[in-house]
Amino acid sequence: MSDGIDDVRRVLTIAFRENESLNQLDLERFLALDMEWIAPHEAEEAVQQLVKAGWIRLEQQTATLAVELGALSAPLGWFPRPSRLLNPPHAVGVAEENRDTPLVTPPTTPKPVIAPTDELSETKSHDPRSKLTARLAKFIARSSGLDKDEVERRVARKQHAFLTITPWLAYALVGREQGMAMQDIVDALAVV
Repeated sequence: MSDGIDDVRRVLTIAFRENESLNQLDLERFLALDMEWIAPHEAEEAVQQLVKAGWIRLEQQTATLAVELGALSAPLGWFPRPSRLLNPPHAVGVAEENRDTPLVTPPTTPKPVIAPTDELSETKSHDPRSKLTARLAKFIARSSGLDKDEVERRVARKQHAFLTITPWLAYALVGREQGMAMQDIVDALAVV
């Protein structure tokens, strides 16, 4: 399979990861502003080219996938070549080539966010800092003046937004947003 097809499949897998459809303007914003894969003035053209190549359908300014993408992962730091979005290869045969791979279907409802202090998530982690999240939560709540439930709500939002962030790092970000010195947060995370 060519790199061009893989690039387009990765872009669409990332763009539609939790959605069955996207507003055309949201898709353009995602490609140009959120991910910065193309220039803002090229975003509309890229979406139109993906439609012409058969990758997505566009009906009443709503974009949906026109092909099944199959299982695919993107290496850390990966980004597509802009030319592959502006002149994408045709989508013909993508589904047939991936017949043996399990198909990724976007969920219809968002995944529930597990509370960061959940004991189950802490016991599965091999990171010693994960055992200190309860202590860090209390420290941030006390230092910032926020209620502990509010701190945990903000941490859950961070984890939902960043997807692969560890609980202790989400707590550190919330503490930093509250104006706390990072050295204090680091000290609270110090493994004894």
